[in-house]
Amino acid sequence: MNYRRNDYDVTNTVQVSSPEAVRRAVRALYAETWSYFIFDRLDSAFADFDRLFNGKYPGYHGCDTAYHDTQHSLDVTLAAARLCVAYDRTQPVERRIGPERAMVCVICALFHDSGYIREVQSSAANGAELTKTHVSRSAQFLARYLREANLEDWIPVVTQIIHFTGYELSFDVIHVDNRLDRTMGHLLGTADLIAQMSDRCYLEKCRDRLYPEFVLGGIAVPEDSATGKAKVIYSTGLDVLRGTPQFVEKIRRSHLDGEYQGHYRHLAVLFDGKNPYIEALDSHLDYLKEIMRTERWPLLRRDPPCFTWEKNPVQTIRALALTRLKSLWARY
Repeated sequence: MNYRRNDYDVTNTVQVSSPEAVRRAVRALYAETWSYFIFDRLDSAFADFDRLFNGKYPGYHGCDTAYHDTQHSLDVTLAAARLCVAYDRTQPVERRIGPERAMVCVICALFHDSGYIREVQSSAANGAELTKTHVSRSAQFLARYLREANLEDWIPVVTQIIHFTGYELSFDVIHVDNRLDRTMGHLLGTADLIAQMSDRCYLEKCRDRLYPEFVLGGIAVPEDSATGKAKVIYSTGLDVLRGTPQFVEKIRRSHLDGEYQGHYRHLAVLFDGKNPYIEALDSHLDYLKEIMRTERWPLLRRDPPCFTWEKNPVQTIRALALTRLKSLWARY
């Protein structure tokens, strides 16, 4: 295969739209690294993830966010597993997170965006409307889930480190007692960033799918709570792309090489000294900068499949975003 398929990971070997394919890859990698540990709980976690995102989990609709879809969460999960293994293979014994934390990290990765999924009684029309609180909602879901999975001892840790995947809490208020737990959070946060930014269709997805999520989530055109006036931050999906190079540079400095301590570099131990995630990210940015220089936006022509429980998720979220924008402009 000379080209990378749209729903495969950066190595083009794991179909990250398939829970079963990712489960097998994670189990194989973990069994090779920690052969003495039983990872059976991962099997049930992947099965429950599949149920939740496909609308078969009691009390919930399925995933309907076009950017934060099933593929995104599974891609993050695979990256998180690889980071856990790579980290432990490069650390002295006293600094290794070990198999149980590695298992918990994968469970966190699977459900790190569960907060986008609406409860059946929710008044929201789409999960993107929950953007600003989705990390806290994911923490609440994981607290219930871990209790049911007899992993309740991990609840105080998980409900903190899940915030490394979002922006609701600043780093200085994310508190865990054990430095290894914070490391697990750093690996989780790293996985979330490098998986989505190395996606083969990252640029098109930002333009076509992240932008309408931003509209519905009140990020593209936020309203001032005091005055009720709206302020345009992103007027189109192209505005999101124009800000992407600066965003990635900032995130690399503050997150990947900052709080997360450059843990992405450990992945080289798994890939013969290379890092396919960072290589793909750099390639995306180079391509985007060239497009911005020449204004040849039609070169971004990929239209990858979207993996949600809805039949037409991209069209649906675009229509909802347009309705939202029309409603905002009708007030002025």
